[in-house]
Amino acid sequence: MPARPPNTESYFHLHLVSDSTGETLLAVGRAAAAQFATVSPVEHVFPLLRNQKQLDHALEEIEANPGIVLYTLVDHALGERLETRCREINVPCLSILGPVLSLFHSYLGTETTPRIGGQHMLNPAYFRRIEALNFTMMHDDGQHTEDIENADVVLIGVSRTSKTPTSIYLANRGIKTLNIPLVPEIDPPAELEKAKKPLVIGLYASPERIVQIRQNRLLSLNAAQSDSAYIDRERVSQEIATSKKLCAKHGWPSIDVSRRSIEETAAAVIALLQERRRTEQA
Repeated sequence: MPARPPNTESYFHLHLVSDSTGETLLAVGRAAAAQFATVSPVEHVFPLLRNQKQLDHALEEIEANPGIVLYTLVDHALGERLETRCREINVPCLSILGPVLSLFHSYLGTETTPRIGGQHMLNPAYFRRIEALNFTMMHDDGQHTEDIENADVVLIGVSRTSKTPTSIYLANRGIKTLNIPLVPEIDPPAELEKAKKPLVIGLYASPERIVQIRQNRLLSLNAAQSDSAYIDRERVSQEIATSKKLCAKHGWPSIDVSRRSIEETAAAVIALLQERRRTEQA
């Protein structure tokens, strides 16, 4: 594979060619690029590419901005045409699914059934994700806690602990999630302490992190001085301590989100949920 010519630029062109949505390529490309801290990718995404004319357009862009080419194309003719042209112009090109499909074929001993965007088919799993998303949006920020027994997961925590975005991410994984804010001087809803079916998880962060996020929130609303208690470090520390005591009282697990991305927090939640389900089955 040809190496990138040495230069002082801090970016490189990353071409993602897909006959579907391109989500797989984006995830793989960004995960790989994140391992190289000194350079950043300039992404060129070509989704829903399914004929020669569309491929020719993509190749024009690749020739104008040489870089790495990653692709997922079910049509072998299109894939071969892409690889051939990339070799001619000395551009590295790789089929992301090719090696994985070969491994599956070798292990399973059966041929593939090519399906464009097969992971996005309208099957029962897809509709479970839609149902989970509808449930999660309807039960955001402590709404309709009377439905708490219909949730798979309940996230609790003080303001600015990423409850809502984590809930939405979990919903996209088919997990019905209800989130409840813990507000000073206000008791949590009675349904929370009585909940039996859902897994209740507390989210917390360091006082410094919470204060920083809240300050940025107030600044974005042009209300930086409107509520000093909201960003008072001692007050925030008390809020976090109270939330931890509540979780300890009921034996609910907690996750420190201070240095976690939404994806990492969601992964920790899923791991806890799977462990609980394994325990229940045993």
